[in-house]
Amino acid sequence: MTKVGILGGGQLGRMLLEAATKFKVETHILENQENCPARTLCNYFTLGDINDFDTVYRFGKNLDCITIEIEQVCVEALEKLEEEGIAVIPKPAVLKMIKNKITQKEFYKEHAIPSPIFHVTDSKEELTKYIDFLPAVHKVGVGGYDGKGVELLYSKEDLSKGFDRPAVLEKMTSIKQEIAIQVAVDQTNNIVVFPPVEMVFDPTLNLLDFQICPARISTALQKEANQIATNLVRSFQSPGLFAVELFIDKSDRVWVNETAPRVHNSGHHSIEALATSQFEMLWQILLNEKLGPTNVQQPSIMVNIIGAPGYTGVAKLEGTDSITTKETFIHWYGKEITKPGRKMGHITCLGIIPEKAMETAHYLKNTIRCISEAKENTPKIV
Repeated sequence: MTKVGILGGGQLGRMLLEAATKFKVETHILENQENCPARTLCNYFTLGDINDFDTVYRFGKNLDCITIEIEQVCVEALEKLEEEGIAVIPKPAVLKMIKNKITQKEFYKEHAIPSPIFHVTDSKEELTKYIDFLPAVHKVGVGGYDGKGVELLYSKEDLSKGFDRPAVLEKMTSIKQEIAIQVAVDQTNNIVVFPPVEMVFDPTLNLLDFQICPARISTALQKEANQIATNLVRSFQSPGLFAVELFIDKSDRVWVNETAPRVHNSGHHSIEALATSQFEMLWQILLNEKLGPTNVQQPSIMVNIIGAPGYTGVAKLEGTDSITTKETFIHWYGKEITKPGRKMGHITCLGIIPEKAMETAHYLKNTIRCISEAKENTPKIV
C-alpha cells in the first residue's frame, strides 16, 4: 500500500483524509498541534514542527510520497527527500517559489503571465519612494495567510500600515470580479481544468466570504482565463493541484493575482457539486491514477463559516436547525476554539439559480454562525 505523508493537519488535511477512504493508501500526518482537525482521521500521526528540517526529513524518509496542505513548510527538507527518491508533490522548487510572494510575482513577469505591475520593498520606510504608485496593495513576502500580511494603501496617510520586511507593492486593480480556476497535473503531465468559480471576499477580513459555481462570466472570458491558468501551471513543470486566483478588471482584462500549490478554499464546493472533488483529484495525482472528470453536476454556492465577531472560546455552531433542504451540506472542521475571523467550517448549497446566488449566500451567512458559550468582554457573574 502506498504510504503518503501530508505536512499540516488543519481543515484541508482533514478533508483530504475524508476523501482518502476511496483509495488504497496509508496516510501519515505531521502537525505541531496535537488536537488538530486531521488527527483522528489519519493512519499515523506525528507531532512535530513542519518548518523544522530534521523533523520533516525524519517524517518523510520512509514514505513513498509527500504533499502539503499549507505552503509554510521546510522546503529544504523536501528538497533532500526528493534527491533521495521520495515523490514530493508539488516539487520543492515550485513550492519554494510560490511560498514567497516576491519570487511568485517575479516568476509571473519572467513567464509573461498577465499580472498587475509591482515593486519589491524591503522596509516600511522604502514605501515613501512609491507615493505616486498608490493606490496599491502591500503583501508581505513570506508568512501571509487568510488575509493576514496584506494591507491596502490608498494614500500617503496609509503608509504606516505597510510592512517593515520584504514585501510586494502591487498596483491596485479596478476589479469587476474575482475568480479562481484549479488546474490538476498528474505525474505524466496530463492536465485537467476545473470550471471557474466566482469569489466574493469579506472586505474587512480580506478572506473568502462565499463562492459561486459556475462563475457568472462570459464564455469568451472563461476561455481566456482557462488559457492563462493552464499556461501558468504548465510553466511550473510540476505535478500537483494548483488553485489560480484571477481578477477580471472593469475593462474585462484578466490578471493573475496569486497561486496556491494545494487544495484550496475556492474548491470546497467540488465535494458535492462536481464530478470529482479537489481532494479526490489530489489523491489521483499522488497515487498516479487517472484524473477524474471535472464537470459541474449542479450549480452551487459555498459559504465559509467564520468565527463570529466578539466570540472567543469553545466553539458552538448555531442556526443549523433552520436548514431543511437536503441540498445543503454543512462541513464542520472540528476546531475546538473559535475566535473572530477564524475559518471554522463551510456550507455548500446545490441547485442555486445564478440570479439568487448572492441572496442565498447572505441568508446562509447570517443564519449559521460560529459562536462560543460566552461573548468577549462579558462581565462574569459572581
